[in-house]
Amino acid sequence: MTKQSDEDVPQRRLVAAALCLNDVHEVLLVKPTYRNSWLLPGGMVEAEESPHAGCGREVREELGLTLACARLLCVDYRSRQKAKVEGVHFLFEGGVLSATQIGAIRLPPEELMAFQFFPLAEAVRRLPAKGGRLLTHALGAWETGQTYYLEEGEPFR
Repeated sequence: MTKQSDEDVPQRRLVAAALCLNDVHEVLLVKPTYRNSWLLPGGMVEAEESPHAGCGREVREELGLTLACARLLCVDYRSRQKAKVEGVHFLFEGGVLSATQIGAIRLPPEELMAFQFFPLAEAVRRLPAKGGRLLTHALGAWETGQTYYLEEGEPFR
């Protein structure tokens, strides 16, 4: 085995997001100021931060809410061949938000211009393709109580 220097260690982007629903099971999406597509609330995991902690921090920063995000729904590996940067996406269960929680949502105006709840099919259409597939599988994981491992948005076989 050859010793690797720090420069030889692969660099991967870690992203953590939360799947939040309303009482009629519509999906919460946020509209960034810096891109055309909608996204699930979440973002980049910082150095020395776990994906779970990153999810909680991102939800607080983006929505102004403190959510447990206790259960991991999906892990999605994305290769550099299919994305700009190799990365791993973690999607946690954010829960069913109450009317009080929804009313308390406060967006950072420099980062997000809107939030909205969408029926599943519409949410899938508004997300980037891999995000839509991740969302579909995450809802399946939520319903079955399982955690799914994906590669490029598809179940690994």
